Amino acid sequence: MRIIRDKEKVLYPDLSYSVCGMCFKVHNELGQFRSEKQYGDAMESLLKRNCINFIREAKLPKSFEDEKEGRNVVDFIIDDKIILELKAKSIVTKDDYYQVMRYLTSTNKQLAILVNFRRKTVQPKRIVNFYK
Repeated sequence: MRIIRDKEKVLYPDLSYSVCGMCFKVHNELGQFRSEKQYGDAMESLLKRNCINFIREAKLPKSFEDEKEGRNVVDFIIDDKIILELKAKSIVTKDDYYQVMRYLTSTNKQLAILVNFRRKTVQPKRIVNFYK
């Protein structure tokens, strides 16, 4: 798991910058004390207004034979390229990063954006699946 910082190496630059911009807009409109669902509703509205294809709360396929159905649910899969995972908690932990990596592996996607709206400022984190 690595966070990309070099603009020339950013995957899906136009789409990912648009998504990050929408995250900033949602945070500016709603502030830092809403629920994850409220942020998700606002993101969904912006994605629709910007005509960006997405799937909300997508259930991932089973990772192994006896795994329960619907164990892993992604907040958004955007344009079948980017996973967007929203959080509304005081601090993002390693477990949150591991969760996103699990989603990237299960979906065979290359890029996820993890956003915590509870902070005073939003700092979207791009997480790349280098194992793909």
